[in-house]
Amino acid sequence: MKFRPLHDRVVVKRVEEEGKTKGGIIIPDTAKEKPMEGEIVAVGPGARDEAGKLVPLDVKKGDRILFGKWSGTEIKLDGEDLLIMKESDIMGIIEGSVSMKKAA
Repeated sequence: MKFRPLHDRVVVKRVEEEGKTKGGIIIPDTAKEKPMEGEIVAVGPGARDEAGKLVPLDVKKGDRILFGKWSGTEIKLDGEDLLIMKESDIMGIIEGSVSMKKAA
């Protein structure tokens, strides 16, 4: 199924953190907090300003972002847990994280 968000909304897939501490202790799912990092799956066309002109979003598909702990609305599409949120709920874009993981 294809899904395209409207206006200044984005669809985000949470990036799961590793379930082990640096010391090797395994953290059970019940004790884990929801990650506040995600990857943008889809973006809307943008919001309109007072003059009616379309203002495009600063983020794009594939960007890794940080967002607030309680940001967005949780949905399930094609069996996958996703979040829909406004661009204003995004705190920032994480740059360089994808290239570091590929090098490792």
